[in-house]
This record gives sequence, structure tokens and C-alpha cells, in this order.
Amino acid sequence: PGQPSSEMDNQSTVSDFILQGFSNDLDGQILHFVMFLFIYLIALMGNLLIIIVVGFNPYLHTPMYFFLVNLSVSDICYISTTIPKSMSTVLTNNQRISFAGCVAQVFLVAVFGSSELAFLTVMAYDRYVAICHPLQYMLIMNRSTCIQMAAISWFSNLINALLHTIFTFRFNFCRSNIISQYFCDIPQLQKISCTSTRVSQVLVLINVFTVDSLCTGFIFASYGYIFSVVLKILPVEGRSKALSTCIPHLIVFILFISTAVFSYMRPKSLSSRTMDLLSAVLYTVLPPLLDPIIYSFRNKDIQDGIWKMLK
Repeated sequence: PGQPSSEMDNQSTVSDFILQGFSNDLDGQILHFVMFLFIYLIALMGNLLIIIVVGFNPYLHTPMYFFLVNLSVSDICYISTTIPKSMSTVLTNNQRISFAGCVAQVFLVAVFGSSELAFLTVMAYDRYVAICHPLQYMLIMNRSTCIQMAAISWFSNLINALLHTIFTFRFNFCRSNIISQYFCDIPQLQKISCTSTRVSQVLVLINVFTVDSLCTGFIFASYGYIFSVVLKILPVEGRSKALSTCIPHLIVFILFISTAVFSYMRPKSLSSRTMDLLSAVLYTVLPPLLDPIIYSFRNKDIQDGIWKMLK
């Protein structure tokens, strides 16, 4: 059952898929398992640490850290959608994933991938209000508003992911059931479809050039205003505190958007099995792994909270 199946030329549908992201060589599989296990544990512990630190320190119960907790929850779910299944293929020597499991994986990757950008956008707005309109901050970013913003972010991501999933699985997979990736990835599913993928590709392009571009533009505009205020108005002491909360967020955003653009918008000349695998690891593994590390090392409030818990 663990061996790749042959192409199913005479079938109109498939009941499962074969995930062939990594080497079938035993040494390669062991390296894959150890590497993913290490990454997964670090990402899990790092994001759980942020959630616990914020939860147990009342002075961190502010809008900024409320959204950071949402981002950490999203990161945990995001990396848990792909890596555990990939590790289990090595342990069980079974590369199969059911059709329903593949649908669920596509849906969840879309939900948590888009929620990453949504919460980074909301956090940019929070920093903009805090630094550019400090006297009105608690009035604008009140408890009710924060909950509504988080709820809208999650709900809109669910709708967006549902649309992508529906359009992806409208395809007939009659050419092959072999996916050259370690999880069910929309571009790889498009490659093995024997029906037109134009609608799905157009949906992805519309999503990139509307939602993603608007969020990216909003974040850059927010930080343009923030840095103009920080450099012109705030005293030296105020600058360092403002930058300590803004720089980690900006680094996380640049990391996420650069990996996503490389994965989905790179030219076809750069597309190969190795490059597809690398790009998938970049945008599904790197952000959840590095986000808590960046916030822990660059944010003084998080550092203080960790030291208080340790004491």
C-alpha cells in the first residue's frame, strides 16, 4: 500500500492520491522525518509560548497581543495541516491520502495561509492607530472592535478557502493520482487534472491582485505613516519603544509575502519538482517557524513576559 500507484488513465475519478514530495530512498526519508519533526516541535513550542505568555501576563492583554495570539493560533494550525501527515507517510510507509483528506488539506491550507495575511494587516492597522493617533487608541481599538475584526478575518478566510476548494475539486483527475508534493497543493492538483483549470487559475489571480494586493498596499501605507511619525515627532526614548513593536511585525510580513510571491508568482522557467518542493516548504513551514522566534527576540514586552514566567 505504500508504493506509488500507476497512472489511472481509464478512470474518470480517483478515490485517493499519492503524495510523492520527498525521496523514496530510506536515508532521504529518515532525513525528511527528522528535519520535519524538529521544525514542527520548534514551531509548536514557540507559538504556544507566545499564547501562554500573553495569557498569563495581564499587562499584555492589549489589542496588539490579542491579534498576535490569533496569529500564533493560525500558525499552529497552518503547520499542523501539512507536516504531521507528511511525517506519518515515513512512519507508515504509506504515501496515500484519501480524496476527503486531500479536500480537507486544501481547505485548511487556504484558511490558515490567508489568515496569516489577514492578521498581519489588522496588526498593521493597530500599530498605525497606536502611534499616529495615541489619544484615541483605546476608543478606536476597544474590546468589541478587536473581537469583530478578528471574527471578520476568520470568517472571510473561511469563505475564501471554501471558494478555492470548490473550484479546485470541480476538476476530474483522470490522468494520474500522483501529486509531486508532500501535501495536497492546488497548483499540483491543477497539473494532474484532465479538465480545464482556467476558472481556478483566474480565481487565484483575482485573489492575488485584489485581496492580497490591497492588504499589502494597506500594510506598506500604514508603515509609511508610522515611520514618518516615529522619525519626526517622537523623542528618542519613544522611538525605540515604538520600533520594538513595529519592526518584528514588519519582518514577519516581509517574510510571509516574499515566500508567498515566490511560490505562486514565479515564472514557469523556475518551475521544477525541486523548486516546487522548496517553495512549498518556504510558504507553509517558514512563517509558522520563524514568527514566534522573531517576536521573542525583537519584542521587549514578550521577553519580559517570558522572564517573569521563568522566575
